Amino acid sequence: MSGLSVAARWMAAAGGEMLAGTRGFATDLATVSNLRAVAPRQNDRVLGLGTLNPRVRATEYAVRGPIVLKAGELERELRQGAQKPFTEIIKANIGDAHAMGQQPITFLRQVVALCIYPELIGSPDFPADAKERAQRILQDCGGHSLGSYSASQGLYCIRQDVAKYVESRDGGVPVDPNNIYITTGASDGIMSVLKLLLTGEGRTRTGIMIPIPQYPLYSAAISELGAVQVNYYLDEENAWALDKSELRRSLNKAREYCYPRALCIINPGNPTAQVQSRKCIEDVIHFAYEQKLFLLADEVYQENIYAEGCKFHSFKKVLYEMGAEYFNTVELVSFHSTSKGYTGECGFRGGYMEVINMDPDVKAHFEKLLSVRLCPPVPGQVAMDVVVNPPKPGEESYKTFKMACNMAPDMFYCMKLLEETGICVVPGSGFGQKEGTYHFRMTILLSIEKLKVLLQKVKDFHTKLLQKYA
Repeated sequence: MSGLSVAARWMAAAGGEMLAGTRGFATDLATVSNLRAVAPRQNDRVLGLGTLNPRVRATEYAVRGPIVLKAGELERELRQGAQKPFTEIIKANIGDAHAMGQQPITFLRQVVALCIYPELIGSPDFPADAKERAQRILQDCGGHSLGSYSASQGLYCIRQDVAKYVESRDGGVPVDPNNIYITTGASDGIMSVLKLLLTGEGRTRTGIMIPIPQYPLYSAAISELGAVQVNYYLDEENAWALDKSELRRSLNKAREYCYPRALCIINPGNPTAQVQSRKCIEDVIHFAYEQKLFLLADEVYQENIYAEGCKFHSFKKVLYEMGAEYFNTVELVSFHSTSKGYTGECGFRGGYMEVINMDPDVKAHFEKLLSVRLCPPVPGQVAMDVVVNPPKPGEESYKTFKMACNMAPDMFYCMKLLEETGICVVPGSGFGQKEGTYHFRMTILLSIEKLKVLLQKVKDFHTKLLQKYA
Protein backbone atom coordinates (compact mmCIF):
# COMPACT_ATOMS: atom_id res chain seq x y z
CA MET A 1 0.00 0.00 0.00
CA SER A 2 2.78 2.40 0.84
CA GLY A 3 4.31 1.92 -2.60
CA LEU A 4 0.98 2.73 -4.23
CA SER A 5 0.64 5.74 -1.96
CA VAL A 6 4.01 7.12 -3.08
CA ALA A 7 3.18 6.54 -6.73
CA ALA A 8 -0.13 8.28 -6.24
CA ARG A 9 1.64 11.29 -4.78
CA TRP A 10 3.88 11.59 -7.80
CA MET A 11 0.99 11.13 -10.24
CA ALA A 12 -1.14 13.70 -8.50
CA ALA A 13 1.71 16.18 -8.27
CA ALA A 14 2.36 15.67 -11.97
CA GLY A 15 -1.27 16.29 -12.83
CA GLY A 16 -1.86 12.65 -13.92
CA GLU A 17 -4.73 10.34 -13.01
CA MET A 18 -4.66 7.00 -11.23
CA LEU A 19 -7.44 4.67 -10.09
CA ALA A 20 -7.05 2.84 -6.82
CA GLY A 21 -9.51 1.51 -4.33
CA THR A 22 -7.51 2.21 -1.21
CA ARG A 23 -8.11 4.61 1.62
CA GLY A 24 -4.38 5.46 1.68
CA PHE A 25 -4.48 6.70 -1.86
CA ALA A 26 -7.57 8.82 -1.19
CA THR A 27 -5.91 10.37 1.84
CA ASP A 28 -2.70 11.11 -0.06
CA LEU A 29 -4.59 12.63 -2.96
CA ALA A 30 -6.45 14.93 -0.60
CA THR A 31 -3.16 15.97 1.02
CA VAL A 32 -1.59 16.73 -2.33
CA SER A 33 -4.66 18.71 -3.38
CA ASN A 34 -4.36 20.81 -0.24
CA LEU A 35 -0.65 21.39 -0.87
CA ARG A 36 -1.34 22.49 -4.42
CA ALA A 37 -4.02 24.87 -3.21
CA VAL A 38 -1.67 26.76 -0.88
CA ALA A 39 1.49 26.61 -3.03
CA PRO A 40 2.64 30.09 -4.16
CA ARG A 41 1.80 31.13 -7.68
CA GLN A 42 4.69 31.55 -10.07
CA ASN A 43 4.58 35.37 -9.90
CA ASP A 44 4.01 35.46 -6.14
CA ARG A 45 7.64 35.13 -5.11
CA VAL A 46 9.27 35.57 -1.73
CA LEU A 47 11.55 38.23 -3.23
CA GLY A 48 9.83 40.73 -5.51
CA LEU A 49 9.91 44.50 -5.96
CA GLY A 50 7.61 44.88 -2.98
CA THR A 51 9.93 42.92 -0.69
CA LEU A 52 13.27 43.99 -2.21
CA ASN A 53 15.65 45.79 0.14
CA PRO A 54 14.69 49.48 -0.39
CA ARG A 55 18.34 50.50 -0.13
CA VAL A 56 19.11 48.36 -3.19
CA ARG A 57 16.21 49.96 -5.08
CA ALA A 58 17.59 53.39 -4.23
CA THR A 59 21.09 52.49 -5.46
CA GLU A 60 22.07 53.88 -8.86
CA TYR A 61 25.34 53.68 -10.78
CA ALA A 62 25.21 56.02 -13.75
CA VAL A 63 28.29 54.78 -15.61
CA ARG A 64 26.57 51.39 -15.99
CA GLY A 65 22.96 52.56 -15.90
CA PRO A 66 20.07 52.59 -18.43
CA ILE A 67 22.07 54.41 -21.12
CA VAL A 68 24.72 51.69 -21.08
CA LEU A 69 22.09 48.95 -21.19
CA LYS A 70 20.50 50.65 -24.20
CA ALA A 71 23.92 50.93 -25.85
CA GLY A 72 24.38 47.17 -25.48
CA GLU A 73 20.96 46.58 -27.02
CA LEU A 74 21.79 48.82 -29.98
CA GLU A 75 25.14 47.09 -30.40
CA ARG A 76 23.41 43.71 -30.67
CA GLU A 77 20.97 45.12 -33.22
CA LEU A 78 23.84 46.44 -35.33
CA ARG A 79 25.50 43.01 -35.30
CA GLN A 80 22.25 41.51 -36.52
CA GLY A 81 22.19 43.87 -39.49
CA ALA A 82 19.79 46.56 -38.24
CA GLN A 83 20.03 49.89 -40.07
CA LYS A 84 20.94 52.82 -37.83
CA PRO A 85 22.24 56.34 -38.50
CA PHE A 86 25.60 55.07 -37.17
CA THR A 87 27.69 51.97 -37.74
CA GLU A 88 29.16 51.38 -34.29
CA ILE A 89 28.68 52.16 -30.61
CA ILE A 90 31.59 54.19 -29.24
CA LYS A 91 31.78 53.57 -25.49
CA ALA A 92 32.91 56.72 -23.73
CA ASN A 93 30.99 56.03 -20.54
CA ILE A 94 33.60 54.33 -18.36
CA GLY A 95 37.36 54.46 -17.89
CA ASP A 96 38.05 50.99 -19.27
CA ALA A 97 41.32 51.60 -21.10
CA HIS A 98 41.93 48.13 -22.50
CA ALA A 99 38.39 47.84 -23.82
CA MET A 100 39.11 50.98 -25.81
CA GLY A 101 42.25 49.55 -27.37
CA GLN A 102 45.08 50.37 -24.94
CA GLN A 103 47.63 47.59 -25.02
CA PRO A 104 48.68 45.96 -21.72
CA ILE A 105 52.07 46.67 -20.20
CA THR A 106 54.28 43.72 -21.13
CA PHE A 107 56.15 43.53 -17.83
CA LEU A 108 52.97 43.46 -15.76
CA ARG A 109 51.51 40.62 -17.80
CA GLN A 110 54.79 38.72 -17.69
CA VAL A 111 54.96 38.81 -13.89
CA VAL A 112 51.31 37.80 -13.52
CA ALA A 113 51.77 34.97 -16.04
CA LEU A 114 54.84 33.66 -14.22
CA CYS A 115 53.00 33.72 -10.90
CA ILE A 116 50.00 31.90 -12.32
CA TYR A 117 52.09 29.30 -14.16
CA PRO A 118 55.48 29.01 -12.38
CA GLU A 119 56.71 26.42 -14.89
CA LEU A 120 57.35 29.39 -17.21
CA ILE A 121 60.13 30.59 -14.90
CA GLY A 122 62.47 28.19 -16.71
CA SER A 123 61.57 29.68 -20.10
CA PRO A 124 64.15 31.86 -21.87
CA ASP A 125 61.26 33.97 -23.23
CA PHE A 126 60.84 35.82 -19.93
CA PRO A 127 63.29 38.43 -18.61
CA ALA A 128 65.23 37.87 -15.40
CA ASP A 129 63.66 40.78 -13.49
CA ALA A 130 60.12 39.51 -14.20
CA LYS A 131 61.19 36.07 -12.91
CA GLU A 132 62.71 37.63 -9.80
CA ARG A 133 59.48 39.52 -9.04
CA ALA A 134 57.37 36.38 -9.54
CA GLN A 135 59.61 34.17 -7.39
CA ARG A 136 59.58 36.70 -4.55
CA ILE A 137 55.77 36.88 -4.61
CA LEU A 138 55.36 33.11 -4.83
CA GLN A 139 57.63 32.65 -1.80
CA ASP A 140 55.05 34.65 0.17
CA CYS A 141 52.12 32.53 -1.04
CA GLY A 142 50.85 29.48 0.81
CA GLY A 143 52.25 26.40 -0.92
CA HIS A 144 54.11 28.80 -3.23
CA SER A 145 50.91 28.97 -5.27
CA LEU A 146 48.82 31.91 -6.43
CA GLY A 147 45.81 29.66 -5.87
CA SER A 148 46.13 29.88 -2.10
CA TYR A 149 44.41 32.45 0.09
CA SER A 150 46.56 35.35 1.21
CA ALA A 151 46.23 37.20 4.49
CA SER A 152 43.05 39.31 4.49
CA GLN A 153 45.20 42.43 4.44
CA GLY A 154 47.10 41.16 1.37
CA LEU A 155 50.46 39.49 0.81
CA TYR A 156 53.05 41.05 3.10
CA CYS A 157 55.73 41.38 0.41
CA ILE A 158 53.29 43.35 -1.76
CA ARG A 159 52.33 45.60 1.16
CA GLN A 160 56.06 46.22 1.65
CA ASP A 161 56.38 47.26 -2.00
CA VAL A 162 53.36 49.57 -1.72
CA ALA A 163 54.89 51.13 1.39
CA LYS A 164 58.18 51.77 -0.44
CA TYR A 165 56.28 53.26 -3.37
CA VAL A 166 54.25 55.65 -1.18
CA GLU A 167 57.36 56.64 0.77
CA SER A 168 59.24 57.39 -2.45
CA ARG A 169 56.28 59.25 -3.96
CA ASP A 170 55.98 61.46 -0.89
CA GLY A 171 59.64 62.30 -0.59
CA GLY A 172 60.50 60.08 2.35
CA VAL A 173 57.39 60.43 4.51
CA PRO A 174 57.47 57.21 6.60
CA VAL A 175 55.05 54.38 5.79
CA ASP A 176 54.22 51.33 7.91
CA PRO A 177 53.33 48.27 5.76
CA ASN A 178 50.87 47.32 8.51
CA ASN A 179 48.85 50.41 7.56
CA ILE A 180 48.60 49.20 3.95
CA TYR A 181 45.61 47.09 2.91
CA ILE A 182 45.41 45.50 -0.54
CA THR A 183 41.88 45.79 -1.92
CA THR A 184 39.71 44.54 -4.76
CA GLY A 185 40.06 47.80 -6.66
CA ALA A 186 39.76 51.13 -4.87
CA SER A 187 35.96 50.77 -4.68
CA ASP A 188 36.24 47.75 -2.36
CA GLY A 189 38.37 49.75 0.07
CA ILE A 190 36.05 52.76 -0.04
CA MET A 191 33.03 50.57 0.67
CA SER A 192 34.82 48.86 3.57
CA VAL A 193 35.73 52.14 5.25
CA LEU A 194 32.24 53.58 4.81
CA LYS A 195 30.83 50.54 6.62
CA LEU A 196 32.86 51.48 9.70
CA LEU A 197 31.33 54.93 9.85
CA LEU A 198 27.63 54.05 9.87
CA THR A 199 25.79 54.64 13.15
CA GLY A 200 22.66 56.30 14.47
CA GLU A 201 19.05 56.81 13.44
CA GLY A 202 17.09 59.85 12.33
CA ARG A 203 19.03 63.04 12.95
CA THR A 204 21.98 61.09 14.36
CA ARG A 205 22.36 58.96 11.21
CA THR A 206 25.83 59.20 9.67
CA GLY A 207 26.27 61.80 6.95
CA ILE A 208 28.98 61.42 4.28
CA MET A 209 30.14 64.61 2.54
CA ILE A 210 30.84 64.07 -1.17
CA PRO A 211 31.71 66.45 -4.01
CA ILE A 212 29.17 67.33 -6.67
CA PRO A 213 29.82 66.40 -9.45
CA GLN A 214 30.91 63.07 -7.93
CA TYR A 215 31.84 59.60 -9.11
CA PRO A 216 28.59 57.61 -8.67
CA LEU A 217 30.32 54.92 -6.61
CA TYR A 218 29.86 57.26 -3.65
CA SER A 219 26.15 57.97 -4.01
CA ALA A 220 25.53 54.27 -4.75
CA ALA A 221 27.50 53.10 -1.71
CA ILE A 222 25.84 55.65 0.57
CA SER A 223 22.38 54.52 -0.61
CA GLU A 224 23.22 50.85 -0.24
CA LEU A 225 24.57 51.30 3.28
CA GLY A 226 21.75 53.54 4.47
CA ALA A 227 23.89 56.60 5.23
CA VAL A 228 22.97 60.20 4.36
CA GLN A 229 24.50 61.84 1.30
CA VAL A 230 25.73 65.36 2.06
CA ASN A 231 26.56 67.32 -1.09
CA TYR A 232 29.18 70.03 -1.34
CA TYR A 233 29.48 71.72 -4.72
CA LEU A 234 32.68 72.27 -6.66
CA ASP A 235 33.13 75.72 -8.24
CA GLU A 236 32.68 75.26 -11.99
CA GLU A 237 33.49 78.91 -12.68
CA ASN A 238 36.87 78.40 -11.02
CA ALA A 239 37.93 75.19 -12.83
CA TRP A 240 35.92 73.02 -10.39
CA ALA A 241 37.96 74.17 -7.41
CA LEU A 242 37.03 73.17 -3.87
CA ASP A 243 35.97 76.12 -1.72
CA LYS A 244 36.32 75.89 2.06
CA SER A 245 33.34 78.19 2.58
CA GLU A 246 31.19 75.76 0.55
CA LEU A 247 32.35 72.92 2.80
CA ARG A 248 31.27 74.92 5.83
CA ARG A 249 27.87 75.78 4.29
CA SER A 250 27.24 72.15 3.42
CA LEU A 251 28.29 70.89 6.86
CA ASN A 252 26.18 73.39 8.80
CA LYS A 253 23.10 72.63 6.69
CA ALA A 254 23.58 68.86 7.04
CA ARG A 255 23.77 69.08 10.84
CA GLU A 256 20.08 70.00 10.81
CA TYR A 257 19.11 66.50 9.65
CA CYS A 258 22.07 64.11 10.18
CA TYR A 259 25.46 63.72 11.85
CA PRO A 260 28.24 64.32 9.25
CA ARG A 261 31.22 62.15 10.14
CA ALA A 262 33.28 61.83 6.95
CA LEU A 263 34.51 64.01 4.11
CA CYS A 264 35.33 62.43 0.74
CA ILE A 265 37.76 64.13 -1.63
CA ILE A 266 38.43 62.97 -5.20
CA ASN A 267 41.80 64.33 -6.32
CA PRO A 268 42.49 64.47 -9.22
CA GLY A 269 38.79 64.94 -9.78
CA ASN A 270 36.41 62.50 -11.39
CA PRO A 271 34.49 63.49 -13.49
CA THR A 272 35.69 67.09 -13.23
CA ALA A 273 39.45 66.47 -13.77
CA GLN A 274 40.59 69.30 -11.51
CA VAL A 275 43.85 68.92 -9.57
CA GLN A 276 43.68 70.38 -6.09
CA SER A 277 46.41 72.85 -5.15
CA ARG A 278 48.52 72.30 -2.09
CA LYS A 279 46.81 75.27 -0.41
CA CYS A 280 43.40 73.73 -1.06
CA ILE A 281 44.50 70.40 0.46
CA GLU A 282 45.83 72.22 3.53
CA ASP A 283 42.47 73.99 3.87
CA VAL A 284 40.60 70.68 3.65
CA ILE A 285 42.83 69.04 6.25
CA HIS A 286 42.44 72.00 8.60
CA PHE A 287 38.66 71.88 8.09
CA ALA A 288 38.56 68.14 8.89
CA TYR A 289 40.74 68.73 11.96
CA GLU A 290 38.57 71.60 13.16
CA GLN A 291 35.24 69.83 12.54
CA LYS A 292 36.39 66.32 13.56
CA LEU A 293 35.71 64.69 10.21
CA PHE A 294 37.16 61.41 8.93
CA LEU A 295 38.94 62.02 5.59
CA LEU A 296 38.70 59.70 2.58
CA ALA A 297 41.11 60.68 -0.23
CA ASP A 298 40.33 59.03 -3.58
CA GLU A 299 43.63 59.47 -5.45
CA VAL A 300 43.31 56.86 -8.19
CA TYR A 301 44.09 59.36 -10.97
CA GLN A 302 47.31 60.59 -9.38
CA GLU A 303 49.39 59.50 -12.39
CA ASN A 304 47.02 60.98 -14.99
CA ILE A 305 48.03 64.63 -14.76
CA TYR A 306 48.92 66.39 -18.02
CA ALA A 307 47.90 70.04 -17.74
CA GLU A 308 50.65 72.63 -17.52
CA GLY A 309 51.17 73.96 -14.00
CA CYS A 310 49.32 71.09 -12.32
CA LYS A 311 51.00 68.85 -9.77
CA PHE A 312 49.68 66.04 -7.63
CA HIS A 313 50.03 66.46 -3.87
CA SER A 314 48.97 63.47 -1.80
CA PHE A 315 46.87 64.13 1.27
CA LYS A 316 49.26 61.93 3.26
CA LYS A 317 52.29 64.10 2.37
CA VAL A 318 50.55 67.41 3.01
CA LEU A 319 49.16 66.09 6.31
CA TYR A 320 52.67 65.07 7.40
CA GLU A 321 54.17 68.44 6.43
CA MET A 322 51.50 70.36 8.36
CA GLY A 323 53.10 69.12 11.57
CA ALA A 324 52.54 66.63 14.37
CA GLU A 325 49.39 68.36 15.62
CA TYR A 326 47.66 67.34 12.40
CA PHE A 327 49.63 64.24 11.40
CA ASN A 328 49.02 62.52 14.72
CA THR A 329 45.30 63.30 14.95
CA VAL A 330 43.51 63.63 11.59
CA GLU A 331 42.05 60.28 10.52
CA LEU A 332 42.79 59.63 6.84
CA VAL A 333 42.42 56.77 4.41
CA SER A 334 43.77 57.20 0.88
CA PHE A 335 43.08 54.94 -2.11
CA HIS A 336 44.81 53.92 -5.34
CA SER A 337 44.19 51.19 -7.94
CA THR A 338 45.51 49.35 -11.00
CA SER A 339 42.52 50.46 -13.06
CA LYS A 340 43.84 53.95 -13.77
CA GLY A 341 47.33 55.42 -14.06
CA TYR A 342 49.44 54.13 -16.94
CA THR A 343 48.31 50.50 -16.65
CA GLY A 344 44.54 50.68 -17.11
CA GLU A 345 44.25 47.12 -15.79
CA CYS A 346 40.61 47.35 -14.70
CA GLY A 347 39.84 43.64 -14.93
CA PHE A 348 42.43 42.57 -12.37
CA ARG A 349 40.59 44.53 -9.66
CA GLY A 350 43.75 45.45 -7.83
CA GLY A 351 44.07 48.34 -5.40
CA TYR A 352 45.30 49.45 -2.00
CA MET A 353 44.46 51.82 0.81
CA GLU A 354 46.66 53.38 3.45
CA VAL A 355 45.08 53.93 6.86
CA ILE A 356 46.36 56.78 9.06
CA ASN A 357 45.43 57.42 12.71
CA MET A 358 42.68 54.82 12.96
CA ASP A 359 41.89 53.93 16.57
CA PRO A 360 43.66 50.60 17.33
CA ASP A 361 40.46 49.03 18.68
CA VAL A 362 38.54 50.11 15.57
CA LYS A 363 41.37 48.83 13.40
CA ALA A 364 40.99 45.39 14.96
CA HIS A 365 37.30 45.38 14.02
CA PHE A 366 38.18 46.68 10.56
CA GLU A 367 40.50 43.74 10.01
CA LYS A 368 37.79 41.41 11.28
CA LEU A 369 35.43 42.89 8.69
CA LEU A 370 37.99 42.38 5.94
CA SER A 371 38.56 38.79 7.02
CA VAL A 372 34.95 37.95 6.13
CA ARG A 373 35.83 38.26 2.43
CA LEU A 374 38.92 36.04 3.09
CA CYS A 375 41.27 38.01 0.83
CA PRO A 376 41.37 40.19 -2.30
CA PRO A 377 42.05 38.29 -5.56
CA VAL A 378 45.71 37.32 -5.51
CA PRO A 379 46.34 37.96 -9.26
CA GLY A 380 45.03 41.48 -8.66
CA GLN A 381 47.49 41.84 -5.81
CA VAL A 382 50.31 40.82 -8.16
CA ALA A 383 49.19 43.42 -10.71
CA MET A 384 49.17 46.07 -7.99
CA ASP A 385 52.70 45.06 -7.01
CA VAL A 386 53.99 45.69 -10.53
CA VAL A 387 52.32 49.12 -10.60
CA VAL A 388 54.24 50.16 -7.49
CA ASN A 389 57.39 48.15 -8.29
CA PRO A 390 58.06 48.54 -12.05
CA PRO A 391 61.38 47.76 -13.77
CA LYS A 392 64.25 49.94 -12.61
CA PRO A 393 67.20 51.36 -14.59
CA GLY A 394 69.74 48.61 -15.12
CA GLU A 395 67.17 45.79 -15.03
CA GLU A 396 66.55 43.72 -18.13
CA SER A 397 62.98 44.91 -18.74
CA TYR A 398 63.60 48.62 -18.16
CA LYS A 399 64.17 49.58 -21.79
CA THR A 400 61.10 47.71 -23.01
CA PHE A 401 59.03 49.09 -20.13
CA LYS A 402 59.87 52.67 -21.13
CA MET A 403 58.54 52.12 -24.68
CA ALA A 404 55.15 53.31 -25.66
CA CYS A 405 52.67 51.20 -27.71
CA ASN A 406 55.33 48.50 -28.17
CA MET A 407 57.46 51.06 -30.04
CA ALA A 408 60.79 52.63 -29.21
CA PRO A 409 60.25 56.28 -28.14
CA ASP A 410 61.63 57.72 -31.38
CA MET A 411 59.42 55.40 -33.45
CA PHE A 412 56.42 56.42 -31.34
CA TYR A 413 57.27 60.10 -31.82
CA CYS A 414 57.60 59.80 -35.58
CA MET A 415 54.41 57.77 -35.89
CA LYS A 416 52.44 60.31 -33.89
CA LEU A 417 53.95 63.15 -35.91
CA LEU A 418 52.82 61.49 -39.13
CA GLU A 419 49.33 60.67 -37.85
CA GLU A 420 48.67 64.14 -36.45
CA THR A 421 50.43 66.43 -38.94
CA GLY A 422 51.05 64.40 -42.08
CA ILE A 423 54.81 65.01 -41.76
CA CYS A 424 56.91 61.93 -42.50
CA VAL A 425 60.35 61.73 -40.86
CA VAL A 426 62.64 58.83 -39.93
CA PRO A 427 63.36 57.55 -36.37
CA GLY A 428 66.95 57.98 -35.24
CA SER A 429 67.11 54.30 -34.30
CA GLY A 430 67.29 53.59 -38.03
CA PHE A 431 70.69 55.29 -38.11
CA GLY A 432 72.09 54.31 -34.72
CA GLN A 433 72.18 56.46 -31.60
CA LYS A 434 73.64 56.48 -28.11
CA GLU A 435 71.84 54.27 -25.56
CA GLY A 436 69.11 56.22 -23.80
CA THR A 437 68.92 59.01 -26.41
CA TYR A 438 66.31 59.44 -29.16
CA HIS A 439 66.32 61.38 -32.42
CA PHE A 440 64.56 61.73 -35.72
CA ARG A 441 65.96 62.68 -39.12
CA MET A 442 64.32 64.85 -41.75
CA THR A 443 65.56 66.32 -44.99
CA ILE A 444 65.43 70.06 -45.76
CA LEU A 445 64.92 69.95 -49.52
CA LEU A 446 61.55 71.75 -49.38
CA SER A 447 61.04 75.28 -50.58
CA ILE A 448 61.53 77.96 -47.95
CA GLU A 449 57.78 78.54 -47.73
CA LYS A 450 56.95 74.88 -47.18
CA LEU A 451 59.87 74.44 -44.80
CA LYS A 452 58.51 77.25 -42.61
CA VAL A 453 55.13 75.54 -42.48
CA LEU A 454 56.76 72.19 -41.68
CA LEU A 455 58.90 73.59 -38.86
CA GLN A 456 55.93 75.38 -37.31
CA LYS A 457 53.90 72.17 -37.39
CA VAL A 458 56.75 70.23 -35.79
CA LYS A 459 57.08 72.89 -33.09
CA ASP A 460 53.34 72.85 -32.32
CA PHE A 461 53.27 69.04 -32.27
CA HIS A 462 56.32 68.82 -30.02
CA THR A 463 54.87 71.30 -27.52
CA LYS A 464 51.56 69.45 -27.45
CA LEU A 465 53.28 66.06 -27.01
CA LEU A 466 55.36 67.31 -24.08
CA GLN A 467 52.26 68.70 -22.37
CA LYS A 468 50.51 65.36 -22.74
CA TYR A 469 53.30 62.97 -21.79
CA ALA A 470 55.65 64.98 -19.57
